[in-house]
Amino acid sequence: MRARLHNSIWGIAAWIAGIVFVFPVIWMVLTSFKQEADAATNPPSWFFAPTLAQYTQVFERNITPFLLNSLMASVFSTILVVLLATPAAYALSLRPVAKWSDSLFFFISTKMMPVVAAFLPVYLLVKHLGMLDNIWTMVILYTSMNLPLAVWMMRSFLLEVPREVLEAGEVDGAGLLTSIRKIILPIVSPGLAATALICFIFAWNEFFLAVNLTATNSGTSPIFLVGFISSEGAFLARLCAAATIVSLPVLIAGWVAQNKLVRGLSMGAVK
Repeated sequence: MRARLHNSIWGIAAWIAGIVFVFPVIWMVLTSFKQEADAATNPPSWFFAPTLAQYTQVFERNITPFLLNSLMASVFSTILVVLLATPAAYALSLRPVAKWSDSLFFFISTKMMPVVAAFLPVYLLVKHLGMLDNIWTMVILYTSMNLPLAVWMMRSFLLEVPREVLEAGEVDGAGLLTSIRKIILPIVSPGLAATALICFIFAWNEFFLAVNLTATNSGTSPIFLVGFISSEGAFLARLCAAATIVSLPVLIAGWVAQNKLVRGLSMGAVK
């Protein structure tokens, strides 16, 4: 009886915590269906006539190029990160190179410097190369931004691969590429999906580099959202409509990969 009561209390607490975390997203979606007058009321109005006018105005402001730029920068940088991080993690886990711990520390140390501290030389280099307002600049920067984290994550996943399985494959004549394709990748595919999704989210949400290095040609979704904040104030309903649209690709990607994501994030948690 006491155990059931204990479980019920924890279940209720989990539901309350979940509602608290999800409520801002629910409120954003609800506000996107309001008129600006209803969105700006204080206290907030709970009952209103839903409208799609804000979504119409968002598309009239031509959000599509910004979404495509974000999609291109996020997808290509994620692909590059996975392609570079996987062999690097392999060399730091299953076939550790000399001084692998120093290499790991070097990777993670690059995340210790604030982005703003390294921005000036990056800006000057990009300007000298004539690559300001270029989407490929963002692809390269997002790749370098996410690569250290991806290497650490992929290393922890690769450490879960049983060495006995690899040795059995080598006995059967499997070469390096065969072992990677038929043994390693099927085992770490959940971790690979989790790493790719996290890198995609970080690239999709990145704002500082995009706002300083892009303009009209390669502006990303976060840059589009800033346009609804002016000296007159924030157009809350329109801003929430745009934010809801911008959030959809990440939500869809997470929903599609949810099974592998849960398995991947739990890999390495229990020995």
